[in-house]
Amino acid sequence: MIWSLFGLSFLNILWSFLACCFLVALCVHNIWKKYETCRLYVLFQDLIRYGKTKTNLKREKWLRVFDVPKRWFWQFYAISVCWNGFLLVINLNLIFQHQLHLSWLSGISDILSVVSSTDNQVPQLSTLMVQLLLWIHSLRRLLECLCVSVFSNGSMHLVQYVFGLAYYIILGLTVLFSDHGVKGSGSLLLQMDWFHVAGFGLFVAASLLQHQSTVLLAKLRMGKSGTVETLAYSMPKGGWFELVSCPHYFAELLIYISLSLVLGGLSLTWWLVVLYVLFNQALAAQLCHDFYVSKYELYPKHRKAFIPFVF
Repeated sequence: MIWSLFGLSFLNILWSFLACCFLVALCVHNIWKKYETCRLYVLFQDLIRYGKTKTNLKREKWLRVFDVPKRWFWQFYAISVCWNGFLLVINLNLIFQHQLHLSWLSGISDILSVVSSTDNQVPQLSTLMVQLLLWIHSLRRLLECLCVSVFSNGSMHLVQYVFGLAYYIILGLTVLFSDHGVKGSGSLLLQMDWFHVAGFGLFVAASLLQHQSTVLLAKLRMGKSGTVETLAYSMPKGGWFELVSCPHYFAELLIYISLSLVLGGLSLTWWLVVLYVLFNQALAAQLCHDFYVSKYELYPKHRKAFIPFVF
């Protein structure tokens, strides 16, 4: 592949491109705020907004044809649980039974043109742990969507929906090919290092933060009996909501950083994934923060949108 000639891989180019797209979207959103009546601005906002941030967007009727329910978020995680669970089993067979990848999967690896480099090779234990943690993360988010979250009648764009379905498929392949076929030194237990423990600890802490934030959001629509009483939006309070408008988005970033730590910080491709998540979640957080500020006159001014005390 042509990108291999420049020492790159398709995955590196893809995640770099996505990160740049969301960085540009974040910048354009902040610059174009005053052009609410511009048709191009409305089209742009229709693509980047979902849920509550889309409620006040003045759209033409034909744009609503592309709306799908935001509650379909659970399908993203269902796909991830199935697909990444499948890839995890394949990797386990490769490690413990020395079975080669399926032919079609090897073909995908060739297409992606993952470039081997001694500078970013990671142990098999790291790849296996990231696959397992990603699967656990997806399973938890699926259960939260189905059993905890109380979704309104908000919508998202069809493009966002299709992108969300494809995202976890590409993400799983990114993890699987992160070790570039390196066997690692010794058994899996002998490969254990401090960064595995640090990454796992951060993953657990970030997951607990995200779950707590999800529960607090759900309680805004529940009565004392625990039953849903309203689908209206309310100002979030408690926990890390006292610091930022979207602690669940900040937790998502921390989760991806934790996975990079598990990889020993050696995977350039995964750092590009983290960069993408940073800009993606920053954009979503900024949109939510703007919504809260415009809706509630007494919204705390000290609250940041995404990262405590920073942004």
